[in-house]
Formats: sequence, C-alpha cells, structure tokens
Amino acid sequence: MVIDENILISAGAETRYYTSSEIIFYEGDTPNYYYQIIKGEIKLNNYNEEGKEFIQNILSDGESCGESILFIEKPYPMNAEAITECSVLRLHKSAFFNLLNHSPELYMEVNSFLSERLYYKFIMMQSLSSQNPSIRLRGLMDYLKSSQKDLTPYSFLVPLTRQQMASLTGLCVETAIRTIKHMERDKIVRIENRKILY
Repeated sequence: MVIDENILISAGAETRYYTSSEIIFYEGDTPNYYYQIIKGEIKLNNYNEEGKEFIQNILSDGESCGESILFIEKPYPMNAEAITECSVLRLHKSAFFNLLNHSPELYMEVNSFLSERLYYKFIMMQSLSSQNPSIRLRGLMDYLKSSQKDLTPYSFLVPLTRQQMASLTGLCVETAIRTIKHMERDKIVRIENRKILY
C-alpha cells in the first residue's frame, strides 16, 4: 500500500465506486486527484489510431494510479479504466500535497513507490525493444516475479490473462498464445489448468 487508508480518509479522501469498464480518468484530462485502489483492478491504457489497446500497467488493491502526473503541469498521457468492480479513495491534489508537506516519512514512501514504477518502465522498455515475442513476455514475467521471495522455476503464478500479457507487451493475442506454448515446450513456463507458472 502506498499511503495508509486512514491517513487518506483523515486528509479528506472520499471513496468512489466504479463498475467494470468504467473510466476513472481519460487521456488528456487535467490531473486533480490522487487515486488509491481499496479493492479491484484498474488498467492504465492507450489506444492507437487503429483502435488497438496498449496496456501500460495493471494495478490492484493498495496501489495508486496516475500519481506521478500530479507533480507536473501536464494532462494525463493515458486512461485509467476499471477491469473489475472497484472501490477507490480519491483525494484532491491540494490535500495530497498538503499531506506530503507535513510528513517527510510519507513523502519518502511515495518517492520510493514512484521509483519502483520508474524501474518497471525501464525493464519493460528494455524488453519491448526486442522483436522477439519470447523476450518481451519473459521480461514481463521476470518483472512480475521479481517481487516474490520464491524465485525457483514454476513457483510464480502469472496473475494476467493472455490478452493482458499481449496488451502489456505490444503483441497480438495470437502471438502471445503461440509464444507461451513454445515457452512451455522449452520448459520456461509450465501450464496447469490454463494458468501460467513461471
């Protein structure tokens, strides 16, 4: 969790509810709020000219979304869309900055979280620069697994659908499915009950 929910509530955060596919904010909107997920999943995405979705990230319980954009005077470069039913704490930008100004420890925690997100972007950029779909998918799985204590083969259940993995790596879903099957044959992943173990 980025910021303790009770701290956010005492600072004036309100709970908002979103249904699956509902938009929290649109690309181009002005950032006015800090959002932190209480329960549910949200994807940060863009659509290209042909309407193909590219998922920037998938966020879940305790994570915040779009917070880095609050620190600059720029519009959101992506959408935030609920994947599942969500409850989200929403705190106005001015109250968020007031909270950080009065708590250096909290400021450092948010800084650490933003650094983790930046790290993810660098890892994904490195993987996405490859034309090899196996390297792209493996880069994603390496990053997701890196936060686990058990790093032995097949110890990590990939929490994404094949469609989500494709969208996160810029692949079409058919290529992702075919590549994952090749990865299973090469003993890089194991598939049990349609779930991917890495």
